[in-house]
Amino acid sequence: MAEWMFVTNYALVLVYLAKHPRITARELAISIGITERAVRKIIADLEAEHYISKEKEGRGIRYSVNAKLPFRHQTQQDKSIGKLLEVLGWKEKRKNTKTSK
Repeated sequence: MAEWMFVTNYALVLVYLAKHPRITARELAISIGITERAVRKIIADLEAEHYISKEKEGRGIRYSVNAKLPFRHQTQQDKSIGKLLEVLGWKEKRKNTKTSK
């Protein structure tokens, strides 16, 4: 029987970036069990579609996830990827909404 998973490598990379915004592609590849080259391609694809953004921070990169974007498949476009990330253990940081006087 062929091995298969319910969660794709794209979803795994996305959730790891959401949970660990300063993770390196190498660390991510080791954690997920795919090649660093595959991780870099997935990151490039996610960035091209604006699901993630990268910001240089010191010698590394900080990733941000746009959790409000919808799923790509036409049957799931009414749902945000933030819901999937939450199911997979990510908690969105709430912005401070206090008003200054």
